[in-house]
Amino acid sequence: MTDLRLTQPPAGTRSLRRGRPRYGELAVKGLLLLAALVSVATTVGIVISLLPPTINFFKRVGFGEFFGGTKWTALFSNPSYGILPLLTATLLITAIALLVAIPVGIGSAIYLSEYARPRVRAVLKPTLEVLAGIPTVVYGFFGLFFLTPLLREHWPLPGEAPEFQNALVAGLVMGVMVIPTIASLAEDAMSAVPHALRDGAYALGSGRRTVALRVVVPAALSGIVAACVLGVSRAIGETMIVAIISGTQSTKVSLNPLEPMQTMTGFIAQAGSGDVATSSFEYKTIFAVGAVLFVLTFVMNMISMRLVRKYREVYE
Repeated sequence: MTDLRLTQPPAGTRSLRRGRPRYGELAVKGLLLLAALVSVATTVGIVISLLPPTINFFKRVGFGEFFGGTKWTALFSNPSYGILPLLTATLLITAIALLVAIPVGIGSAIYLSEYARPRVRAVLKPTLEVLAGIPTVVYGFFGLFFLTPLLREHWPLPGEAPEFQNALVAGLVMGVMVIPTIASLAEDAMSAVPHALRDGAYALGSGRRTVALRVVVPAALSGIVAACVLGVSRAIGETMIVAIISGTQSTKVSLNPLEPMQTMTGFIAQAGSGDVATSSFEYKTIFAVGAVLFVLTFVMNMISMRLVRKYREVYE
């Protein structure tokens, strides 16, 4: 017969068995699940809202004309629905923005992570992140009334209007807007690299620059890539800056950044401002362009996920 004293926990100790259900933890778990479902439902809702008008649009306009056409006059009396002008303008302005944001952002992250003293970092990083909180319309007017006249003064541009619009200033201002996103996320990735790697490199006689560029940056490469792709996604989806600075007309394909251009988001903002009847076919072009923009950002995020998984470093 088993002695019951051997199966009971000693007095004054807690049992490892499951006690009463913890309703607080269950409630938190339910709220977190609800938040995840809301995110998924939002994405599904976006797809559902885009699909019917987009399908109706392509019943009238063929894929060849839409993706191969070099003229976009969707709101004109003689409409043409070639999206290449909008797509080219979007990619050109995004490329200019990345030429500014990636070097400055990653350089700022390296300085904050490897060179800055704690007091300096405590001041510079919040100050840098303040740029992310500035409304984009403020960036737009800053570029239009400050950078554009400055550019006209030192680089003669076509056009007589003082509010001359061009893709170059739009890309520069957008790059300044994206800097905090890339710098903050890249700095977080670099700060997560174990200090043992740095100490080992210093013990081998490496300098601070060598440690930063050959040890820390490769170890944090997955986070840096994710930060850059997030910056690209934000630049592609920006509306107010391009609507104010780059222009509202882009009827032909052009790679000259000194010319006014209209991006995909700029066209959506123009066509959805209320001048186009919601029951007209022209209004459905908004959904077709929005669907292309959605697919473009989705593909970029998928590429980002593959790159992050490929270059991810796991430390114990």
